[in-house]
Amino acid sequence: MKIALFDYGAGNLHSLQKALEAGGADVTVTTDWPTALAMDGVVLPGVGSFGAAVRSLDGHRAAIRGALGSGYPCLGICLGMQLLFDESEEGTGKGIGFVPGPVRTLQGRTIPQMGWNDVTMDDDPVFSGLDRLVAYYANSYVCEPEDASTVIARTDYDGTVFTAGVRSARTWGVQFHPEKSSAPGLRLIRNFLEASQ
Repeated sequence: MKIALFDYGAGNLHSLQKALEAGGADVTVTTDWPTALAMDGVVLPGVGSFGAAVRSLDGHRAAIRGALGSGYPCLGICLGMQLLFDESEEGTGKGIGFVPGPVRTLQGRTIPQMGWNDVTMDDDPVFSGLDRLVAYYANSYVCEPEDASTVIARTDYDGTVFTAGVRSARTWGVQFHPEKSSAPGLRLIRNFLEASQ
């Protein structure tokens, strides 16, 4: 399976590329949307800031939304999940807008949330074979989907329950970093690849 790993121009994509390759994907790192959308699926990584990352969407939002709406497979991780939404309190500019709703500042005593946290999972192919998931988080912002039926996972941080995973068509978003979440995270990535075929 040929997977595009989209590069917003910030951060190290090495660990995510290795995790995708371990799952059997042929990975191409690209900054070009037409190249990405010509592959079998795309992964939006969790590196960078919302304001900087959305600039990579300019001129391509309609094509991306159309592809996702037609069932083109996508996995958004952390910031990549937030880009699926309309807008974010982190920065100016519009996201892809495929999952309606805003991205808000996480509430808690210590922000950002850094470290491991339990994930409450719904029944979804991306969680296949996972009886329990403790995942690694590094986030200051959380997604607030307008349609509760898109939510497939939740987590609790400092008394605040927020969305840990969403799905619409064959687009998934997770607020945590599966590539840094040990064997269960790697299983999630393999599940995404299998569900995308």
